[in-house]
Amino acid sequence: MRVLYLETSSKNCSVAISDDEKLLCLCEEVSENYKQSESLHSFVEWALEGAGLTMKDIEAVSLGKGPGSYTGLRIGAASAKGFCYGLKVPLIAVNSLESMIEPFLGKNYDYIVPLVDARRMEVYTAAYDGKTGKELSPTEAKILDETSFGEFKDKRVIFVGDGAKKAEEILNLPDAEFRNDIYPSAQYLIRKTIEMIDKKEFEDIAYFEPFYLKDFHGVKKKKSSDSV
Repeated sequence: MRVLYLETSSKNCSVAISDDEKLLCLCEEVSENYKQSESLHSFVEWALEGAGLTMKDIEAVSLGKGPGSYTGLRIGAASAKGFCYGLKVPLIAVNSLESMIEPFLGKNYDYIVPLVDARRMEVYTAAYDGKTGKELSPTEAKILDETSFGEFKDKRVIFVGDGAKKAEEILNLPDAEFRNDIYPSAQYLIRKTIEMIDKKEFEDIAYFEPFYLKDFHGVKKKKSSDSV
């Protein structure tokens, strides 16, 4: 099955295409300015060209559903749903944190902990078994302090994601590893997506919403009557 993958939950705008589990093409770019709105559809075109396919060849769309950037998730979800409607193909949605652990599975870690930077000392996180990738604690928004993740002391644990830098500065875990250059990537949605396709775990396209985890907090404008 030929699948189009979109991952837009972070600074990494990422598009991949696979034929079953075989990666055919990957187009991605990490940008501090979150370029999903500018780059996503160009990346889809380039990925199709690189894979030697056309949009009509796509048989399913897989989306990194979050948590992460509210705007990035909105853009990715709208595009994924549009492709699915137009092509009449199923939508699969994978927790974006799972794509962050994929490169580290079976690398002699007891635990892999993704940390997606939220505001201030907050991160989106979950804990996974380093061998099997099984989720050990559910995805949550967590405020970091020096006692956070104390259960992993003396364990072989790696923290990955753009929230790892501030975690390294505050956590009392001298033996842990930290990789702050890791972002969700479309290429690491493949394994989980194929498993979900086999189980027919498809989303209801009409009602699907990304995994925002938290409500969006915009800046409220002052009314003229509010001024003193």
